[in-house]
Amino acid sequence: MSTDAIHVRLVIVAILTPRRGALEQFRAYEAKAAGIMARYEGRIQRTVVVNEQPPMREVHIVSFPDLDAFQRYRTDPDLAALAEVRAACIEHTELLLGREGPDYMALPG
Repeated sequence: MSTDAIHVRLVIVAILTPRRGALEQFRAYEAKAAGIMARYEGRIQRTVVVNEQPPMREVHIVSFPDLDAFQRYRTDPDLAALAEVRAACIEHTELLLGREGPDYMALPG
């Protein structure tokens, strides 16, 4: 099988720290960003809330077809228009870019 026939999606682990008192604004922003993300075939696969009390974090597992699609999403004018909203509700973001790993439940053990 040629390498062209194998397409591996970009997987991003986004660790987000919402600003204290801005959880509703954060969730509204993320919903808008997810809609913009869909234009580039990106999607939030899963969210995990870590520590309900401040400093609360939300971890998102996100995927895009490839790095180019992710970069086009990041430079989307509608996303850029939300920059002030993002700054007001998100204190810190850490992004880890990778690819799907092994399914350990499917491996003999």
